[in-house]
Amino acid sequence: MDTSGFVISTDSPINKLECREAFQGLTDREKYYSHYLSRAGWDGGLICLLQTSPESAPIFLLLKEVFSRQSVDSLRDATRESVREPEFQAFLFYASAFFTNLGNYRSFGDTKFVPGLDQDKFKLILTASAFGQSDPDLLNKLWTACADGVYSLAPRVRQLGFGEEGISTYYSGNCTRDDAALVQKFMQQKGLSPYNTRLFKVVSQTGHVEYNLRLASAAVSSDSIDQHDSVAGLLGPHTHEGTTIIVSRGDYAPLMQRMCENLDKAKGYASSDLEISMLAKYIRSFTTGSIEDHKAGSRDWIKNKGPTVETYIGFIESYRDPYGVRGEYECFVALVNKAMSAKFATLVESSEPLVAKLPWPRAFEKDRFLRPDFTSLDVLTYASSGIPSGINIPNYDDIRQNEGFKNVSLGNVISSAGQDKRVTFLLPEDRDLYVRLKGPSFDVQVALHELLGHGTGKLFQEEQDGTFNFDVEGVVNPISGTKVSSWYRPGETWDTKFSSLASAYEECRAECVGLYLCLSQEVLRIFGHEGTEAGDIVYVNWLNMVRAGVMGLEFYSPETRKWGQAHMHARYVILRVLLENGRGVVKVERTTGPDGDDIIVRLDKNKIETDGKSAIEDFLQKLQVFKSTGDELQGRTMFSHYSEVDQDWLTLRKIVLARKLPRRMIVQPLTTIKDGVTLEEFETTPSGIIQFFCQCYPGYDRALEALWIKDCQFW
Repeated sequence: MDTSGFVISTDSPINKLECREAFQGLTDREKYYSHYLSRAGWDGGLICLLQTSPESAPIFLLLKEVFSRQSVDSLRDATRESVREPEFQAFLFYASAFFTNLGNYRSFGDTKFVPGLDQDKFKLILTASAFGQSDPDLLNKLWTACADGVYSLAPRVRQLGFGEEGISTYYSGNCTRDDAALVQKFMQQKGLSPYNTRLFKVVSQTGHVEYNLRLASAAVSSDSIDQHDSVAGLLGPHTHEGTTIIVSRGDYAPLMQRMCENLDKAKGYASSDLEISMLAKYIRSFTTGSIEDHKAGSRDWIKNKGPTVETYIGFIESYRDPYGVRGEYECFVALVNKAMSAKFATLVESSEPLVAKLPWPRAFEKDRFLRPDFTSLDVLTYASSGIPSGINIPNYDDIRQNEGFKNVSLGNVISSAGQDKRVTFLLPEDRDLYVRLKGPSFDVQVALHELLGHGTGKLFQEEQDGTFNFDVEGVVNPISGTKVSSWYRPGETWDTKFSSLASAYEECRAECVGLYLCLSQEVLRIFGHEGTEAGDIVYVNWLNMVRAGVMGLEFYSPETRKWGQAHMHARYVILRVLLENGRGVVKVERTTGPDGDDIIVRLDKNKIETDGKSAIEDFLQKLQVFKSTGDELQGRTMFSHYSEVDQDWLTLRKIVLARKLPRRMIVQPLTTIKDGVTLEEFETTPSGIIQFFCQCYPGYDRALEALWIKDCQFW
């Protein structure tokens, strides 16, 4: 087996999140507010370790102790005679990748990564370190616990997933997709959200199955905290389809408690009663385990228009859950970029006529477009396994459909990505244009993707009282020409109905909206693009999408025949749609260059607004109709067709892997309190990333150790 694709490259670029200018523009009160929010965020960030793999927590504890007790230069000197410089660099880059992913699986793709040096050399560095010399017993305890996990590439652990297809610490190692489905049915009946849960299965000697459904909370007792504790009544054992399901709370309890303490400190520096109310409801949610309280806080968040310091925290995106319903922890704290936000505000003002251009009947659109707050932000803190370019939240269907949402474009993340100049699979004449306009075109795509992609489309819902949010007798399915015959039953949501397909499908729908509406001259003018440049922006946006479709092959596993990364899966599907239905708008050619096999992606600029648009229009209508009607069967059948990777594509996949460029890492700034709140920035090297995490998490974390040890029996 070729393991090179799992090794962290020492050529991995490291980029910086620039936000000093925005930070310096804050008042002292706003700086303290952002600091305590960031501290809460990073306290919770350790949860990601426990959501990723059994070995992530001990690896974190081990690496942090190694680097906390001496500088990188001192460690290099201690190992110079026995470890070559390339091996030492491999050790540093592995540590950097681990810290920035908050685990040993790539946040983008969910595949495992391993060090680029032999295991004996890795161990030698550990034992020669100041940590190894001063506390060999603790070092050996941690290394014994994680050594196999650091290096193993057994088929099951190469990617996240269920059973023999992958590893996931959202579930005990013996849980299957059927177990997840059975418990999901129970949760639906009880009105319990899966977002903040994990599932553990125990089978007795007699064969009786018992599930422990854990809710994340600071509270560990099943006793009611007060008269408003809506969770307490659901705790304890339940009988369901011949099994016992024990609902408990207190998952990640000490980490949740730290989050609550820092959120409470942040309340003292909030700028409005609405922010105080929002934080109080988050604290209550994280204390009791109530998602309903988090939804209440999210409603306040939506109403809090245009704050200088923007934040969101909780169990949010379900990309990494193999069943597609449990949320990964994340927190962001970001500062408003006023110039770009003004453009986004203009786009919001123009939304209604743009929504009307989307290729589905009016009945399939929300009753009214809920104009969101849409801002461009410079990220100060992003505590999770990865940092996206844009966000559309909250993910609660009932709030999004009826009350609203917020769009966020993370400007300094986008500009950080623009620092990468290496380009593959394009014609020479396209490369310069691509490098020059990738950033501006991506601004347009992200804005449309978040605002009018994730922000549009109606879900046909039957309520508990038997009423419907649509005309069940009058609405006609534009694909079949007959009356709508399916919808979401009481308790069903988009995530629970489409489960493992939901993330990639929705990202695909949003990406298609971006491609479709970027053809609007009005949209292009809002972003300052007219004339020839406007056409070039469209061309680069579409070119970026189809090139990404080819690059997406990296995230397909031939062994499991499954896709790993929702966005890249979506882009491959779009490429396949255009190849099959775009009448030659795009071509993917296998070529041979002076350095071996290669791929060239050709996009016909003259066909984008005709054949290309027509193909996307037809596909986008189907995506929305199947989503609106909850028609998971037809939606999955169509999406699976375009997701297929046959032998020809597998041949291209080998070229993609051979020419894969290392994914960038990002080093974030850190706030500290020293004569007020100050911002510390770190160099764009492995040492900079390592220094950030050592300063962010001072001391040995006994609570994290205890959480890891308590659950290691389940894998």
